[in-house]
Amino acid sequence: MLLEVRDLRVSYGSIEALHGISFTVDRGEIVTLIGANGAGKTSTLLALARLPRPEAPAVTSGDILYEGQSILKTEPHTLIQNKMMALVPEGRHIFGNLTVEENLKIAAFPHRKDINREAITGEIEELVFELFPRLRDRRKQRGELLSGGEQQMLAVGRALMTGSEFIMLDEPSMGLAPKLMQEMFRALKQLNFVKRMTILVVEQNARVALDFASRGYVLRNGEIIGGGSTADLALDPDVKKAYLGG
Repeated sequence: MLLEVRDLRVSYGSIEALHGISFTVDRGEIVTLIGANGAGKTSTLLALARLPRPEAPAVTSGDILYEGQSILKTEPHTLIQNKMMALVPEGRHIFGNLTVEENLKIAAFPHRKDINREAITGEIEELVFELFPRLRDRRKQRGELLSGGEQQMLAVGRALMTGSEFIMLDEPSMGLAPKLMQEMFRALKQLNFVKRMTILVVEQNARVALDFASRGYVLRNGEIIGGGSTADLALDPDVKKAYLGG
């Protein structure tokens, strides 16, 4: 097991956002968290990424285990330096004034201690361009001039440049045209299949999420109310009614 979340409670000040959720992610697995707006999906990812407040909620109880070890006291930069996990945040947050290439290289900066850093960076950058050929074509173009779909691809590419074996994506399909959305999820599937990349994805578009992942959990009002294979969830009457339109 790569990640285990145990009875996690997190709060924004006096407001509790997660009410003791528990779930697991195995190595090489694609898992999704689905739910309506305000269900606690983004709060979950922010807590896992260990981002400092006020960006992320405070963990008030429970635990987050990575390969059996608690990471509650681990700093976010340490997670990245140790190539443990990386977050692709909602809204992308790329550097608009930097080129595609510069955005990617900055993301690789935490590996400055690696002896073969340049070779490792170049190898991962080539992987990013293989997955997203559009970025190769626009490698000298500033981020702010990319389309929304291309910016999302760049945000995913930046996470890959950290060398992390586990990436978390927050609403990756938001604002994307169907063709670009399909292209991006196809690339992520390939990444999982070829590199055994572990992926945890948060999606409001439940149909897309269930097609993409192999296993999922349903969040409602800060609690996990169901989980299982995505095939079973897609057939669950309550899931169909609430998230799949009937």
